[in-house]
Amino acid sequence: MHELGIAFHISDSVEKIAIENNVKAVSRVTLEVGEVSTVIPDYLTDVWNWNRKRTQYLKDCELDIEIIKAVTYCEDCKKEYPTVEFGRICPYCKSEKTYLVTGNEINIKEIEVEDKDNGAS
Repeated sequence: MHELGIAFHISDSVEKIAIENNVKAVSRVTLEVGEVSTVIPDYLTDVWNWNRKRTQYLKDCELDIEIIKAVTYCEDCKKEYPTVEFGRICPYCKSEKTYLVTGNEINIKEIEVEDKDNGAS
């Protein structure tokens, strides 16, 4: 279950950002998770909910996950297509000269914090 390592890495990164920016707490983290990244969103959420309690900055922090669609590019016909539906073989020209453009990434998209003086920001 690599979701555990991912959750630890994200929470450690977000906590470091919170400390560097002198914020009281982080209220929400939005992640972008690629459709073919092998991350199971429900597992990641479960691990996040367990892990967030380890730190004062994330104890009430919610995790939102946005899925990035997987898109593959064909070098022969120069077209893009949905990876999950068609796989590695281009549905237009049947070429195997393809590569993944998006859909394998995991990104921290947004961090919402509670400011020391102003409440949520």
